[in-house]
Formats: sequence, structure tokens, C-alpha cells
Amino acid sequence: MDEVKVVVAHSERATLRVGDVFLKVDADQARIDAEVEAMSRAPVPTPKVLWREPPVLAIAAVPGTTLGSLGGPSTGASASWAAAGAAIRKLHDAPLPPWSGRAGRTAAALAAELDAECESLVTNGLLPAELVTRNRQVAEAALRPWTPAFTHGDLQIAHVFVDGDEVTGIIDWSEAGQGDALYDLATFTLGHEEHLDDVLAGYGTDIDLDVIHAWWSLRSLLAVRWLVEHGFDPFAPGCEVDVLRSRM
Repeated sequence: MDEVKVVVAHSERATLRVGDVFLKVDADQARIDAEVEAMSRAPVPTPKVLWREPPVLAIAAVPGTTLGSLGGPSTGASASWAAAGAAIRKLHDAPLPPWSGRAGRTAAALAAELDAECESLVTNGLLPAELVTRNRQVAEAALRPWTPAFTHGDLQIAHVFVDGDEVTGIIDWSEAGQGDALYDLATFTLGHEEHLDDVLAGYGTDIDLDVIHAWWSLRSLLAVRWLVEHGFDPFAPGCEVDVLRSRM
């Protein structure tokens, strides 16, 4: 009998792996619905949906391997990273889904959330004030008008699978929808700045690097407290707090 492996679990959702099947348990049915719809629309390889029985979604494992993980060593040649960049561009150029995703929050909403989170980080002693202040300044560049794109919304490096110079699958689409394309690019390269040029070479268009840096800071600032409260460690080497320190 195949072993049941807990891939990730917290109070909002959990993902289990049994052999070549992933079981996603999510109390928010709308999030599961959005994930299935996004995968059906995305012009890139996605997992096959095996069955749905709310609150569980069963999907097949995708072939290939990831290029690494946040806080871990990166793998793959430049061509693999460029292939990921090309796949991300293909997604961003696709027809827009009719809903807004995680990357589609307005500048005003993000600014309010960010200011509240920065105050909390300092007040509760999670991060030094100077680190928070500097990264809040860097993050400001992300708070600007943008042209909507079809975005993944949670394009962590662990969610993109490759085989050589071919992307074989992109997983975890629950945050997908209309949004800022540079949010996806920044999320994918978070903690792996050394591969940004390779990704952008595959993406194939000029990018404002200040906005990428801003999203690194913004995403990390918003994540630290949530990660701590849900049993993760943003202080681990190469993770969110190190990303913030790199902007000092």
C-alpha cells in the first residue's frame, strides 16, 4: 500500500500525496473551483484532475522535477530556468480569466495591508524596525498601475516542474486570476536572485527590476507573521527574512 505523505498542512488547507495522486483538502470551495477552472484555461502543462468530492480535489502528479525550493539550493541549467520564463510569459499572454486573483489586489488595498503588517512586525518584535522600514520603502515601487495578465498568483519555485529545457507541469492554481505579471516573476525567483536573468531571458521582454525587487520585499513582509503563526520558519537560511536582509 502506498504511503500517505503530508505535503503541506495548516488551518486553511492540506495537501496529501498517495503514490502518484495528490489529495487537496480545502474548506473554501470557491478556491477549489477557481483552481480547477484556472487549470482548464491555462495554456501551459497542468495536473490532470482525477475526481472532485468537496472538500477534496484529487489530481495526478506531474512528471519532472522542480528547480529547487525557497531556502534550498537551486538546480537546473540556465536553459531550464529560461524554459520556465517562457512558460510564464505564455501564461501571461493568454486570454484573461473573468476573475481577479491573488496578484490582482489593488495598490490601495496592498498599501493598507502592508502598512498594518509592518506595524505589527515591529510592535510584536518579530523584525527590527530598520529592516521593516527599509523594505517598506523598497516595496513602494510595486504599488503602481499595471496591465492585467493571466497570473498564477502563487508561482513558488516548488510549483513549477521541468525536464531539461521543457516545463512539464505547473501546480497549485488556487490563487490564479487577473493580476500583475511581475508578481508571478518575483514569486518564482524569490530567494534565487542569481537565476533572475535566465528567467527573464526566457520571458523575452524588458522588465522593471525595481518592481521585481519591490515584490520580493512586499511578499516577504506580508508572509513573515503568517508563516510563524502556521508553524513555518521564515528565518531559515535563504527564506523570507534573508530576502528582506538582502535589500539593506
